[in-house]
Amino acid sequence: MTPKLSVVQIVTNDIDASLAFYRRLGLAVPEDLTDKSHVAYELPGGMSISWDPVETVKSFDPDFTMPTGSGLALAFDCATPAGVDEIFCDLMDAGYQAKHKPWDAFWGMRYATVLDPDGYGVDLFAPLK
Repeated sequence: MTPKLSVVQIVTNDIDASLAFYRRLGLAVPEDLTDKSHVAYELPGGMSISWDPVETVKSFDPDFTMPTGSGLALAFDCATPAGVDEIFCDLMDAGYQAKHKPWDAFWGMRYATVLDPDGYGVDLFAPLK
C-alpha cells in the first residue's frame, strides 16, 4: 500500500482572516460556515485543504506551538507573468505583506511570495514563456 497525499492543513490563529486571504486567491470556500472548529474544502483534482484554529489543535495536542520560519509553502499557478503581478498587487492593495516582490526566476518562472495572515509563505508563479 502506498499512501496518497490528500490534504494540506493550515493551522491558524485567526480562521476568519485566513479564510478571507485564501478566498481572495480564488478558493471558493463557503462564506456561511456555522462551525469553524475545522474547515475542509475540496480542491479540483481531489485534494483538500483544511483550516484548524490553534485552539482545536491544542485540544488534542496541548504542547502544540505555531511553527516559525517556513519549511513548506503553498504555490498558486497564476497562468501568466502578468497574472502574478496582478494578483500580487491585489493582495498588497488589500493590506497583505510581501516576502518577495515579483521577479523573473532563473528557472524560467515569474515568481512572488506573499505572507498569509499567520505568516506562512504563499508563492505565486507562472511560466515566463
